[in-house]
Amino acid sequence: MHFYVADRSSVETAQDLIATFGDDAGFEAAARADKSRELGNHVHFCRWRQIERLIVVMSVGRAVGTVH
Repeated sequence: MHFYVADRSSVETAQDLIATFGDDAGFEAAARADKSRELGNHVHFCRWRQIERLIVVMSVGRAVGTVH
């Protein structure tokens, strides 16, 4: 799985969503992305999709990809 972390705030936002919504954090990020798309805000849509993917990676519990 390939993913991009734009900045530290994306990680902090993902952590906050996980702390608040638990296993449903990814669904919450997806809902926020959909809301941004409905409003025509493509920048926030892409940010929330990135956070959604980051939540998945953070939830795996093991290293993903190449470990150096």
